[in-house]
Parts: sequence; structure tokens; C-alpha cells
Amino acid sequence: MEPQTPVGEIGERALLRHLRSRIPSGPGVVAGVGDDAAAVETGPLTLVTTDCLVEGVHFRREWSPPRLLGRKALSINLSDIACMSGLARYATVSLGLPRDVPLAFVDGLYDGLLERAAETGVSLVGGNLSASEAVIVDLTVLGQGDRLLRRSGAAAGDLVVVTGTLGAAAAGLRALEKGARLDGDGALSDRGPWAADAADGLEPCLRAQLDPAPPLAFGRALAEQEAVVHAALDLSDGLSGDLLTLCEENELSAWIEPEWLPVDPAAARLEKEAGGDAFSLALHGGEDYQMLLAVPPERVDTLREVAGVWSVSLSVVGQLADGPPGLSLRFGEAMRKLRPRSHDHFAVPERRRDAAPEA
Repeated sequence: MEPQTPVGEIGERALLRHLRSRIPSGPGVVAGVGDDAAAVETGPLTLVTTDCLVEGVHFRREWSPPRLLGRKALSINLSDIACMSGLARYATVSLGLPRDVPLAFVDGLYDGLLERAAETGVSLVGGNLSASEAVIVDLTVLGQGDRLLRRSGAAAGDLVVVTGTLGAAAAGLRALEKGARLDGDGALSDRGPWAADAADGLEPCLRAQLDPAPPLAFGRALAEQEAVVHAALDLSDGLSGDLLTLCEENELSAWIEPEWLPVDPAAARLEKEAGGDAFSLALHGGEDYQMLLAVPPERVDTLREVAGVWSVSLSVVGQLADGPPGLSLRFGEAMRKLRPRSHDHFAVPERRRDAAPEA
């Protein structure tokens, strides 16, 4: 089959055979691709998560190299497993493809999926193919766990802690919208309107958007730490929206100290050059795929030691408190109400949660 042959000409059966020939078996796989269902070995507790990327909603083909799209599709699911301190083991992949999509796109997508799976010890064990109006990449990942972290379990007085830096993925999205691009290897191929000296800031932000790297090993390591973290979730919809979710799950309020926010330095440089401020991107931007943690104050030092082993940075950004679910920004002794600007797939523009933000 030629790389530019449309999948509509190849046909479903031939494409399935082609993809099956590319997928290796892995440890714990009793029956993988080819049977009506996969049969796999898991531990006593199995974690299941699913997420999809839809063309025109989550990505555009013109700015998403297929290899990076495949890597991202798996990584965003791995982030969910890690945030429950689990270990990802298996994945199924369902693709919706327009008939004119070339085989090269599908192969590139699987290049990224298989590469990321090999890096993280995940076996692809099945999936589905369907014709569709847009490209849809839908994954289900199975993992195993023992001592789970959940969104519930936080207490008033817990510190709000995040891993890594925030805002780079949102800055990367803005850069893509203005014409900046990465090639299939993840290298900068087009600066868009930015000058040559901006390349150092562009590439990491584009990578954060197109090929996120959640702190998977750190998340798994938390299973070995008793009572160090009370609650956790991944930062996919933005700090403000995800922190409100944490508050709602635990019937608590929270405040954020603006000066403590770990704004990504590359995002800060890009926004400064454009005349903007990366603080809003770090607070609301989303797709950081870092971890949001509720940590007892007396256990923060222990958590920093664990993070140091895995070269993960930690930042205390605020605190949970008694009160109805809601967020505030703290300025000295004063509190200012904060309205989240999290993504909502089904909200109409005039009624979105960010329609009238106060911060």
C-alpha cells in the first residue's frame, strides 16, 4: 500500500490487517488484537479511563503532526491513571477516519501511539475502525493500582499543590493559531509571526500543547506514600476549573496566592513579546496535564523529597478552607472572588462559566 493511498480505497479489512501487523504483544496479554475481545492480566484492582481527541474540537490536522497526535492521545489517558497513583498497562484504540485520509496519516498516528506505549510499558490490545466526517482518536486505558488517590479526601487546611509549571500548553495553542508549527519530530518548523530570537520560547510551548509529558512516575510513586496526599486530579481543564472541581467534590472553598503560581517561563516570554501576561494562561489555560494535589501542611516536605527523586518541581499555590465551594485570590489580607474559566464542551458562548470573570 502506498503512503498516500486514501483509507477509503484501502478498505476496512485491509487497513485492520495492516495495523495488526504493526502492533506487538506485551506482558500480561493473553489475547490481543484479532479476537472479539482482548484478554489481559491485571492486579486485584483495575483502573479504567477513556478520552478522545476530535478533529475541529481538540486539534486541527494542519497543525498536528500525526505522530505527535498519537503520542498525545495516549499521554492524556496515562495522566488520569497516574493521578490515581496507578500503573497503566493496556490500551484500546478506536479511530474514526474520513475516507480521504491517507494511509501515511494513520501510520504516523500509530508511530506516535506505539512509541509512547513503548516508553511507558503499555500494550495496545485492540480497538475499532469506523468512517466518520472528522478524525476521531478514542482511547481506553486499563491500569492497576493498590493505594488509590481520589478527588475526594481533601480536608480544610490542606495546601493546594501543583506539579511542574502552568500555562505553556495554552501559550502553545495561541502560537498554533498564529501559524507556528512543529514537524513530526517535534522540532520547530515554522515560527509564524515570531522573530528568530523567540524560538527558544516557542518550541517548549508548542511541545506542551502537542506532546504533553505528565509526571507519570511521580504519580505512581505516591502509592507508596501513606497519607502524604489527601486528594488529587490531573490539570486538564485549567487550574481554576479543576480546583473548583476539587472544592465541589469535598464541599470546601479554596484560595490561590497569585505570586505563588508557577507560570511557565517560556509562556511568560511569549506573552510578554505579544504584549500580554501569562498569568491568566497559567490560571485558566488548561491542557497542562500536571497534578493538582491536596496536601496536609506537615507532609509537604516529604512530598518534595518524593518529587525530587523523579525530578518533578512542586509549588504550593493556595489552601483549602471551610465554606461553600468557591475560589478566591488572596492579596495580603484581602480576598477577591475568582470565577473559573474552565472549558465546557456544551456551553453556549454567552453562558459559559468565563462569561464575566472577575479575575
